[in-house]
Amino acid sequence: MLSILLSTVLSFFLIILLITVSSSVSKKLSFDREKNSPFECGFDPNSSARIPFSLRFFLLAVIFLIFDIEIVLLLPAPILMFNYNFLVIVPLSVFLLVLILGLIYEWMEGSLEWAK
Repeated sequence: MLSILLSTVLSFFLIILLITVSSSVSKKLSFDREKNSPFECGFDPNSSARIPFSLRFFLLAVIFLIFDIEIVLLLPAPILMFNYNFLVIVPLSVFLLVLILGLIYEWMEGSLEWAK
C-alpha cells in the first residue's frame, strides 16, 4: 500500500516538474508590444478600443439565440406525441402560441429589420 502511494506521489511530482520545464523551454523570449496588446476581432489594436458597437446587431443576435433555444425545445415534440398519445398537444400548442405572439410583436416593433 505504501509503495503505491509513494509511486503516485512521485509520478505527480515528476509530471509537475515536466510541465514546468517544458513551459520554460518553449517560452518565446522576444517581447513585441503589439503581440502583448489585446486583440478583438475586426478592431484595429492601434486605435481606441472605445469604438461604438451596434446595439441593433446585439438585439438581433439575442433574438436569434432565443429562437434557436426554442427550436431545440420543439425538436422532441413528435417523439413525445407518439409516446404519450397526443397528451402533449395542449402544452405544445400553448408554447407555440407564445412563440408566434412573440414573433409578431418583434415584427411589429421592428426588431427584425436590420436597417431603416
